[in-house]
Order: sequence, then structure tokens, then C-alpha cells
Amino acid sequence: MPCPHCKITIVQRSENESAVSAAAYQSGEKLFSEYDQQQKYYPYKTEVTHKEIMLPPHVPPEYADRNTLWNSAEAQEKQWNSQLARRFVLAIPREIPSEQHADLIRDYCREFFVSKGMIADFAIHDKGDGTPHAHILLTMRAMDEKGKWLPKCRKVYDLDENGERIRLPSGRWKSHKENTVDWNDQKYSEIWRQGWADTANRYLEANHRPERLDLRSYARQGIDKIPTVHMGPAACQMEKKGIQTSIGNLNRDIKAANSLMQSIRQMVRHLKGWIADLKEKKAALMEALEQTKEPTIPELLSQYLELRSGQRAGWTSRGKLKGTVADFNKVQAAMDFLREKGISTVESLDTRLDEISQTAVSVMESVKKSEKRIKAIDTMLSYIDKYEANKPVHKEYAAIGWKKKKEQFAESHREELDAYNAAIRYLKANLKGNSYSRKDLEAEREQLTSALPEQGEELEAVQADVKVLRDVRRWLNQVLPSEQYRQTAEPGKKPSVQGNLKGRQERIRQEQAEKRQPPRTQKQQNMEL
Repeated sequence: MPCPHCKITIVQRSENESAVSAAAYQSGEKLFSEYDQQQKYYPYKTEVTHKEIMLPPHVPPEYADRNTLWNSAEAQEKQWNSQLARRFVLAIPREIPSEQHADLIRDYCREFFVSKGMIADFAIHDKGDGTPHAHILLTMRAMDEKGKWLPKCRKVYDLDENGERIRLPSGRWKSHKENTVDWNDQKYSEIWRQGWADTANRYLEANHRPERLDLRSYARQGIDKIPTVHMGPAACQMEKKGIQTSIGNLNRDIKAANSLMQSIRQMVRHLKGWIADLKEKKAALMEALEQTKEPTIPELLSQYLELRSGQRAGWTSRGKLKGTVADFNKVQAAMDFLREKGISTVESLDTRLDEISQTAVSVMESVKKSEKRIKAIDTMLSYIDKYEANKPVHKEYAAIGWKKKKEQFAESHREELDAYNAAIRYLKANLKGNSYSRKDLEAEREQLTSALPEQGEELEAVQADVKVLRDVRRWLNQVLPSEQYRQTAEPGKKPSVQGNLKGRQERIRQEQAEKRQPPRTQKQQNMEL
């Protein structure tokens, strides 16, 4: 689509602007301003490919000189806030060949400005970067055949019902001012903009191009799209150098938002297509099932998105956009998962949720069993270490035959003997036979430990699926009738996966706390007994 840039401004002396300076800028010429006695020149304006002054038939030819024209036009304006010239900046459609650019601007100026009595000074700029554009300067006053500038307005006396002038209490006649030309009428802004679009479209059609220029806003065209903000030359140059600007960031956000909204519309169309496909398949089922018209998950999720949109009615536009994006991303990911698993109805969702919840519970019980056995093996190895470490001390103690000496030895080796006795009691209580094999215990522990990561990955995968299914069920609960709500803890069923996870985490914290406590002595154990 051609760039719809058409900017109309007024060169005003109150803004420290100059018509001579504006003409020098767009033409690339050196011009001398008689108003401030300064030379106006912009040496960096090297992209001027064409410049021309178009005069109405009655205007003397000496005004075809740019310096003469605009110095004369400025000399007529005496006020500090005078309007010196009207300025246009037009983006030329790049689809029109460059050799036709001058004819395009010439036809536009002749039809809408020169034919009305304005003098048009235009120049075409083209850097070769695909953004050709034109600058047009128009005079604000009309001119007679002798080259005399006419006044912008004239005094008109007010008349009474008899056609007589009305005298004021001050002795003066009542009067008002009327413009000699209507060029400043606001209606012409729309006429000139539409005229530029029509002229450019004629050239596009003559070149057999399908593109058309439309200067109407997106709202007037009926397009649901956020318009970008004009950046201007300074911001454009900074962006080209890799320097991000606030306007550039804003335009990037707007483009991303438009792209996202387009994706959302496309997703809605796909949802409707998916729903239509499901309805076609559903029509082939039994008549009773068709009469029930059980809503499909895509339909319910579409209702959920509409519900969420209604809940954000009082939000700001930025908040609405962020909320819509978040809901869209979550629902799209959930729908991809459901489509992959072949889940399209609430009943199939509940069935799958029950199955996968049972799988999660089974995997967690297996992990718990492995962890419990690893803990038991660690305790067994700990007592074996104590038994083997203190066995020589006990052997020496048992070999002493004198009672007093034996008591003295026991007193000095009380801790080693207590540890040995505790180990003996534990091993007798927990060993199946009277012998043990450290090698077998360590091999069993290694096998259990190596299997835990795989079980953990399996558990995480199952938990991720459970979360997606539970989120979808929670969304459906917001649009389903209350009698179709799914209870999170139904009587007679296994506890929820989240409850099992919390219990397991609590048991792990208790076991870690017990490990941090100092070991109990034999004396403490006897006191407890």
C-alpha cells in the first residue's frame, strides 16, 4: 500500500519561520532574505531531482524567479504573526516511475492551486532509498494582472433593513471584515487531501498498478488497526544509526500489537473453523447426541475469552491489550495441547484428567518407596560402620576377666561400647539373617539412586500435563452451569496431586530436620525406654 503521508502546515512569522528559508530548503538554492538581510542556504540538500514554479496565466513572468517571488510575498506581510505561505509535504507512491513524478505534482498543483489563483513552488526530493516526496509552497494572497498583491481581507459595512449603513454610538459605521479569497477555509484541507489521492491513483491506474492511495484514517476506512506515529527526520536518522528513540519504540509496540491482534483474529477464525469441523463430525453421530448439543471445548474457551474481555471493560486500553495478549497465549497453548491429545469435549477432558492424576499419584508413590528404601539402607550402613568401628573395643572388653578392671575399662570406653551395643540391637532387629553384605546394600542403593532422576522427570512431565488440564477445567467452570462444575476433592477418590506434593515436601523437611539433630546416647535411649 502506498504511504499515505500528506502534511499541510502554514509558514508563520510568529514561529520565527520564513518563506524565503522554506523555499531555499526545498529547492536547494541560495536565496537572500530581504526581511532579515540573511542568505538562506542548505548545502546538505542534495536529493532535489526537480524544482519548478507554476504561475497563473495573469501573473507577470518575473515572479517565476524564486528569490523575487518569496521576498515580494514576505514584504506584503507587516504583522509579527503574519501567515507567509502554505506548505505541503507529500509522499509520492514508489510504484509510480520516477520520470512521471514531475508530471504528477504538476497536474496536482495545476488542478487544485494554480487554477484558483495561487502561485505554486514545488520541488521533488529523492535520495534513492525508496521514499520519494514532494514539497509545495503556495502563496497566501491573490495577485492582479499588474503584479500587485491583493489584500487578504476587506472592510464591509453592515446595512440595516433599508439598506443604509448603521452608525455606532462612537460615530463610526458598523462594519466587519471579509476574506477576499476562501483559501483558508477548513473545508479545503479535506478537498486537497482527497484531490492528491485521486491524482496519484490516476497515475497508478495508468501504470497498471493494483495499489491505491487512501488518506482516510483507519477508523474511517473501517480497519481495526492502530496507526503508527510519524517519526520525523531526526528520529529516523537516529534509528538508522541503531539508536532507539521513544517514537521508534512506540511504533514498534504498535506494530507488535497490530501483528498480535491479527494473530488473535486468525486464531478466532481457526477456532471457528475447528468448531465447524467438529460440528460436521458431530452431525454424523446419533440423533440423541445431536439433540443434547453438548458444547465442545473450543466453544467454551471462546466463551471464556469473551467473558474475560467483558471483565476488563473498565480497564485502560493498555491494560486491555496486555490482558488480551496473556489470555490469548494461555488459551492457544492449552488448545494446542488438547488437540495433540485428541481432547475435544468436557467428558473426555475429565476422563483424561482422572487417568493422568492416578498416574501422577502412582509415580509419586514409587518415588516415595525408593526414597524410603534409600534412607533405610543409609541407616543400615551407618550402624554397620559403628559396629565394625567399635567391634575391637568390645572384643577387648569381653576378654577382661577381672570385674573391677572390666568396670574401669567400660567406664573409659563408654561411648564406643554404647555405639556397639546400639548397632547390635539395630542389626538384630532389621537383618533377616545373622549376616550382612555391605556390597549388596551399596549396589541396591546405587540402583535406586540412579533410577530416581528418571522417575523425577516422568513425574515433572505428568505434573505439567495435570496443570494444563486443571487450568482448562478451571476456565470451563467459569462458563459452564454450576451443576457441571468439577469438584477438586470428590469423596471416595484419591487425594489431589497438589495435596500429595505438599505432603511429600513436608515429609522431606521433617527428615532433614531429624538429620540435623545430634545422635542420642545409650543413656538417653534407656531413659526413653
